[in-house]
Amino acid sequence: MRSVIQRVNRASVSVSGEIVGSIELGLCLLIGITHDDTADDIQYIVDKTLNMRIFPEESGDSGFDRSVKDVEGGLLLVSQFTLYASTRKGRRPGFTDAARPEQAQPMFDQIVDSFKLHSELPVETGVFGASMKIELENSGPFTIVLDSKERNTPRRS
Repeated sequence: MRSVIQRVNRASVSVSGEIVGSIELGLCLLIGITHDDTADDIQYIVDKTLNMRIFPEESGDSGFDRSVKDVEGGLLLVSQFTLYASTRKGRRPGFTDAARPEQAQPMFDQIVDSFKLHSELPVETGVFGASMKIELENSGPFTIVLDSKERNTPRRS
């Protein structure tokens, strides 16, 4: 499972010109699901995201002291299969590493439920499988790619 996490001052997602989810200060997550993702991958992404210290302290002296829970921010979750695009061959990306919708949608719903269960933060979403437009004001800018498969990879010295 992959998540592109952006620290935002505000973010919204719309479908057919109608806003279906929006947050103020918080995190916008684009979430990609692959074939062998499990509940452990969900838990890793949720726990890491909720507890990662990526917001500045109130004084603004340091940039990485508080989590999204500490700042009582919102979460905007958007499913994005293109995070598993393969560009190794040819000029057109391939998406065979992305989970098919019948597998990905229930897993995405589980991610949303897990974020709601493990925090009291506002959780908003896009519409699974829809063509969406995302508007955001990235704070920093600050963007991190989180991959649950890398959690067991040893660090390089």
